[in-house]
Amino acid sequence: MTAIIEAIYGFLWNDLFTITLGQTKIGIPFLVLLLIPTGVYFTVRTRFMPIRKLPDMIRALGEKRDDKSSLSAFQTLIVSTATRVGMGNLVGVVAAISFGGAGAVFWMWLSALLGASTAYAEGTLAQLHKKKDKLYGGYHGGPAYYIHDFVEQKRKKPIKKSVLAILFAFFGLLCWCGISQVISNSVTSAFDNAFSIPPIYTTVVLVALAAVIVLRKNATVKFLDVIVPIMAVLYFVITIFIILKNITLMPSVFKRIFEEAFGLRQIAGGGFGAVLMNGVKRGLFSNEAGSGSAPCAAAAAEGKSPEAIGMVQSLGVLIDTIVICTCTAMIILLVPGNVVGSLQGMELLQTAMNYHLGPGGTVFIAVILFLFSFSTFIGILFYARSNVSYICGENWLSQNIYKVVALVMLFVGGLRSFTVVWDLGDVGIGLMTIINLIVLIPMSKETIPLLDKNKKSVRHKK
Repeated sequence: MTAIIEAIYGFLWNDLFTITLGQTKIGIPFLVLLLIPTGVYFTVRTRFMPIRKLPDMIRALGEKRDDKSSLSAFQTLIVSTATRVGMGNLVGVVAAISFGGAGAVFWMWLSALLGASTAYAEGTLAQLHKKKDKLYGGYHGGPAYYIHDFVEQKRKKPIKKSVLAILFAFFGLLCWCGISQVISNSVTSAFDNAFSIPPIYTTVVLVALAAVIVLRKNATVKFLDVIVPIMAVLYFVITIFIILKNITLMPSVFKRIFEEAFGLRQIAGGGFGAVLMNGVKRGLFSNEAGSGSAPCAAAAAEGKSPEAIGMVQSLGVLIDTIVICTCTAMIILLVPGNVVGSLQGMELLQTAMNYHLGPGGTVFIAVILFLFSFSTFIGILFYARSNVSYICGENWLSQNIYKVVALVMLFVGGLRSFTVVWDLGDVGIGLMTIINLIVLIPMSKETIPLLDKNKKSVRHKK
């Protein structure tokens, strides 16, 4: 089983083939081969929607809901941001810069602009094909549901279940269980380094807090409504303080980003491929556009139009990568090279924060990692609701069983790291992405025309 998981992981995430341009070699993973062309397709078809519709995205956040049991547009942004803003914004960005240099930051920005258009398409589809949620109230849905409707349309007859939709839902649940272990392991390691707290104590507190929230019917969104804005604003404010403190260095930092993104030195040395692909891969992994995760939040919203909720999800991609990931990049790039040396991973980030803020910087990173990671866990269990319902039907037994399994994984991960489980999470999100993209482009005829139509949208009804 381990060999199978590792083989699938390698196919999805390792280089499928290599393009050679002079001395430059660019390795192309299978998922990048799928996601980047999809992003380009939707960016062109929507006529560069993330740029021209940015004011509309912001206005959509203020849309009111008629059904108080459903989520508002702003709440869907909060939930999707909770899952997008996680370890990828910290460790992932550090890895991109460590292996790809400062130029990787530019390619992360570009991947976000492309991914934002994809996020609009899947968020709007989730709204068009959402269903009433008999257990939690309001609505639920996501790719499993619009895949189901897509298959029905193709077969031209009602079906009870779609194999493709079941596979998507199953791989999603598999992915989120794997991520649960990664989350707890990262948090316990950070607290051990910062406060010398044994992992068992951190794990018990982490699992107890999570259980109190996720095992209560409507506590999840209420918790995220409070914690996500706090953690995002706190991280942003601290970064602004660091930038202002080093404001004279900012021109050189941006010069370095653009020079290394396109610089002749990287191309001549054959390092351009590493710069490009590290930025692209980390950007795609962080913002999750195209994976089919965030549409589970989009489906739960009640808005005036499906496209407005889709634009809110597009805005979430920009917030994740353009804002939060850039914060981490600035924290690292504003540190002299002789201070960080060859450090990598969390040690690099903690050293950078220690340089900027003194010993309190290490503590801050441990706390912010806890907030980012914990909110991700709460958010993915919100996503899991609709996938569990699609596979098992709407009943509390299956809902609670999955929550307990996820809590067990959270506990196990806090005490020990299992590489195969981490790979399982990456395999799950990769397979989700493939299935989601199979229907996303064919169904784009439902989403793209809505962008520039003034007439009232018509929802899909079943």
